Amino acid sequence: MPHAPQQADVATAELDTALRGGPFHVALRAAIAARGLPLQRVQHHLSRHGVRVGVTSLSYWQQGARRPQRPESLRAVRALEEILRLPDESLIRLLAETGERTVAHRPGTRPYRSLVETSDALRRLLAGLDAPVDSGLRALGHHERVRVGARRELAGHESQHIVRAHRDGVDRFVAVHQGDPQCVPEAMRVHALENCRAGRVRRDHGTGLLVAEFLFDTRLRAGDTFLFRYGVEDGTAGVCREYLRTFESAGGQYALQVRFDAGALPARCHRFTQPSAAAPRGGRQELVVSARHRSVHVVEPRVRPGAVGIAWEWE
Repeated sequence: MPHAPQQADVATAELDTALRGGPFHVALRAAIAARGLPLQRVQHHLSRHGVRVGVTSLSYWQQGARRPQRPESLRAVRALEEILRLPDESLIRLLAETGERTVAHRPGTRPYRSLVETSDALRRLLAGLDAPVDSGLRALGHHERVRVGARRELAGHESQHIVRAHRDGVDRFVAVHQGDPQCVPEAMRVHALENCRAGRVRRDHGTGLLVAEFLFDTRLRAGDTFLFRYGVEDGTAGVCREYLRTFESAGGQYALQVRFDAGALPARCHRFTQPSAAAPRGGRQELVVSARHRSVHVVEPRVRPGAVGIAWEWE
């Protein structure tokens, strides 16, 4: 077997790269391959740690078809770090960086270390609101309207959600907003616009994060649908060049509209998609800014895991 050591070295190198940059499913797949364990053995080791996870779920996790969300699943991820001899928090950190709490951010504008700091800060902010890992809501539709101001800054955005509860007792939604570099979260404002009211708000200056709680006036039962709308006023950073939203799993319709100030129209616009933070962008399509409405938009009839966004260039 003269090639076995070389193959092991390649597998180890691929694992190191995946643990540094993600995404979660690539890192998990690389870790399992590097240890040479079939999924049945991984499942057996998990059961010895007191965690029950099916082989099918493990397969979905390493393919990126699903992501661990429930408390029991997150216990499994921590156990996998030990079973696969990975650094503590290495897989959990990757989950936090691209989790379902979709943060509007600008990849490429923040270095890797900053992304790690952002995920740590987000965990702290969410913990401060006692936000569960599973919100209890499934997205049926999401329409997001973004405003770019006269200084070419991200002035703010408004989100309208249509959701369905998948468990009883859901009575709130936790929204996350991340401003551009040098933004001032303390100066941002949140507004409850329809069928909700603003609750607690937490901010982190170092990462530009704002986490806001929007309370419903009713407790939803499993199967109930609900529509609500809220907004975030920003306008605290410099020039904005793109806006995107990430999705952890497949869901309903997503529409993104970007409207520009009459005195600050971009030279060119295009849509793009990105299946993961580590993957190259694709799905590029030029968009024409309407002279009358000064806006562009994209519509995804059914979102898939990854990101959807609009980018633009200034003269």
